[in-house]
Amino acid sequence: MRETFYMFLLMLVVVPLAGEWKFYPFANDFRVSFGTTAFFFFLLWLPRIPSYLSGLAVGIAVVLFRIGLDWFYAADGFSVYSSFHSYIPVFFFYLSFGCFYSLFRINRFHHRPLLVGLLGTAVEILGNIIELLLREPASDIFTIATLGKITAFAILRSFFVLSFFALIELRQSQRLEAQQRKRHAHILMLVSDLYEESILLKKNLRHSEEITRNCYDFYRKLKEHPLGQSEAFAQTALHIAGQVHEIKKDNQRIYAGLSKMISNENATDEMPLAELGRIAVRANLKYARLVGKEIEIDWRCDLPEMPFPIYTTLSLLNNLVTNAIEAIPESGRIAIVIRQEGSWVILQVTDNGPGIKAKDPQVLFTPGFTTKFDLTGQPSTGIGLTYVKEVVDSLDGHVTVDSIPGETTFTVKLPKARIHAHMKKKG
Repeated sequence: MRETFYMFLLMLVVVPLAGEWKFYPFANDFRVSFGTTAFFFFLLWLPRIPSYLSGLAVGIAVVLFRIGLDWFYAADGFSVYSSFHSYIPVFFFYLSFGCFYSLFRINRFHHRPLLVGLLGTAVEILGNIIELLLREPASDIFTIATLGKITAFAILRSFFVLSFFALIELRQSQRLEAQQRKRHAHILMLVSDLYEESILLKKNLRHSEEITRNCYDFYRKLKEHPLGQSEAFAQTALHIAGQVHEIKKDNQRIYAGLSKMISNENATDEMPLAELGRIAVRANLKYARLVGKEIEIDWRCDLPEMPFPIYTTLSLLNNLVTNAIEAIPESGRIAIVIRQEGSWVILQVTDNGPGIKAKDPQVLFTPGFTTKFDLTGQPSTGIGLTYVKEVVDSLDGHVTVDSIPGETTFTVKLPKARIHAHMKKKG
């Protein structure tokens, strides 16, 4: 939106200046200039701004600019009324150009360049006729020679603008295609890295199964044998400890690999916050269905166009939302809110689960702490919220949790300037 506003201001400057490159095809003060060419280009470039509004603003800007030039170059006897009367037809040219452009809905036909060129020609012809009618009697205008010149100039300018605009769009398409190829290559690299990490995870699963089996055997031996066999029991305990240590080392390697992938973000690995929020919502709705829970996720983003790093943002949102899903027993509701408070960007996730029973909710961010167990009584890893805190701390942010029975809210506060600096650094 800000870029569109700046382009609108640029149009109000460029069109009056371009209008000074002119010549006079008729025996009056009617001029043919590059102002119309520039105006047509900006209308194509700024489809979000109503063209009649652009015509009104540009018409006023051109008239004021030309009156200012008359005053600047006038030796003496400058008359505002005379100058205004001379240039008021120009105002109606740009106003009618914008209105006819809007009436013909030309911006809907960018995919049909020939039609855009023909409609642009028609709009300019109509605008020129209106301007000439305000300068000359109708009998002097509607002649074959006059209409022929108007039509020829309109065709040349419209298709010149269209060709130039098409070249710019082609260049943009090529640049976007190159970025897309780069992104695909980056995704393929991530998939390759994740495959390597999945091998370590499978290895950990086998170790976990062995530990479970050894622990059960150890328990059975303790129940069946006298306590005098302390040496044998000690060896079993040592073996289990070694297996746990092996899992720890593999987890460290996996964590290092995943951290490296996340830290390898570059300047193109960013998306508007609104799109990242939609991705997080869709992904976690699928997860909720996978674990057999009926979860509704509401979300609101007050900063839809603000760019944010993709992987860091999704990691934060996914960990917080997944944690909320796991906290809800069978069905419930989760609310995601993204907003700005001064120089801070706030990511807030609220669920209507049973709440946190811990006396100090901040203990949730302690490595290994968990309140969740699977159907066999095994605890979860307890590293999700620890990872959230680590990422937030690395960005000089804050994460807090507020919980009462029936409502738990995790709030992440990130400094806006630090996020932008992070993206530039990765680029």
